[in-house]
Amino acid sequence: MTNTPFPDGFLWGGATAANQIEGAYDEGGKGLSVQDVMPRGISAPRSDRPTPDNLKLVGIDHYNRYAEDIALFSEMGFGVYRFSIAWSRIFPKGDETEPNEEGLAFYDRVLDELEKHGIEPLVTISHYETPLHLAEAYGGWTNRELIGFYERYARTLLERFGSRVKYWLTFNEINSLLHAPFMSGGIPIPEGGVPEQQLYQAMHHELVASARATRIAREVAPEAKVGCMVLSMPIYPLTPSPDDARAVMDADHGNLVYGDVHTRGEYPGYFLRTLREKGIALEITDQDRDDLTNTVDFVSFSYYMSIAETADPAKRAEGEGNIMGGIANPTLEASEWGWQIDPVGLRLVLNQFWDRWQKPLFIVENGLGARDQLVEVDGEKTVVDDYRIAYLNDHLVQVGEALEDGVDVLGYTSWGCIDIVSASTAQLSKRYGFIYVDRNDDGTGTLDRYRKKSFGWYADVIRSNGASLTR
Repeated sequence: MTNTPFPDGFLWGGATAANQIEGAYDEGGKGLSVQDVMPRGISAPRSDRPTPDNLKLVGIDHYNRYAEDIALFSEMGFGVYRFSIAWSRIFPKGDETEPNEEGLAFYDRVLDELEKHGIEPLVTISHYETPLHLAEAYGGWTNRELIGFYERYARTLLERFGSRVKYWLTFNEINSLLHAPFMSGGIPIPEGGVPEQQLYQAMHHELVASARATRIAREVAPEAKVGCMVLSMPIYPLTPSPDDARAVMDADHGNLVYGDVHTRGEYPGYFLRTLREKGIALEITDQDRDDLTNTVDFVSFSYYMSIAETADPAKRAEGEGNIMGGIANPTLEASEWGWQIDPVGLRLVLNQFWDRWQKPLFIVENGLGARDQLVEVDGEKTVVDDYRIAYLNDHLVQVGEALEDGVDVLGYTSWGCIDIVSASTAQLSKRYGFIYVDRNDDGTGTLDRYRKKSFGWYADVIRSNGASLTR
């Protein structure tokens, strides 16, 4: 096709996470993960054990229906599918010396199905599902021992699947740990919160573990490409005040440090200053410093929203739903969940990351959570989700603009390409997919799959390599 800025070989597809899609939380030798005791999502306290009202325990039953789902992805024309491996399916407690073969065999079957349909796998090693035992017995990523447990887990995956999987991500949204310590880092949250010293030390442990996984990949799967994955969020000054611009810089640094370490192999000066001013002294060994020099091949990221910042405390009216803080931008509309919609921000992030790191970029999450209504059109059940089509179209147009700017973008995987349980709210009614799954927030439903209007729209986008987008 002509009239498209998307290059030949651009990878179009979708993305999911094991804890939001698979279900089968106690099947196949799987152990409990932190997600199995989070029935209310990111903002609510965890329960002691799994509860029947935790929708993630069943998910959308992808564990038993993966072949059907992958066939639907193929029908849309996916060239790539991003999914995660559940750590506690491979090492049920996390600290075992030998993996669970039944768990490994399940992902062999998933890869078989993807190969049958010619879909490239993009695998996230750890996507918000630390084994619960590591949280309860070790304190999660605050404990240095988790580096070794993760290293064993990553090596197991790379030795088993390294010849079948070209693209790997080490941690999902690694910069979320300071904001969601239990979900992101398996860190139990005491009354009064987790001390900053422990949070920053846990962050360091994850960065070291990520670098070790990159090193292992170079050893056992030299053809593989390893990327980091960060939550991206452009930040605008609320006013033209220089003080507001400085507030933006400070907030930006809090996110950019993770990509800086992954791409440059050391902590930047601005971050070391932050630690000094907070009175935090990280335990960093010579081995850690050497490990961190194993930098990534590409940078992947999620993009959902932008925020504003100000230095004026009187103007700090927090934006609802902006899960990483910030202030609502008065120039932007928001989704039903308060996430501000900013397609141009995606172009800005792509340019910022490319200019800063000069590494190929991969957009591995982007989408609109909305309440969909199943209706009948021409005798077929569907969802007329023109609002989702408009959202994705406008964001993809901005990806095209970034490509014209000279940014190297490997691909795009829309988040929740099939309806899944929301990570932030643990709802199924917050739907992202091109495929409607008949399951409700109360757990009822047939789990049948139906193509939404956006299903055919995205198939056209893929088939035309972006030429069908409305500019």
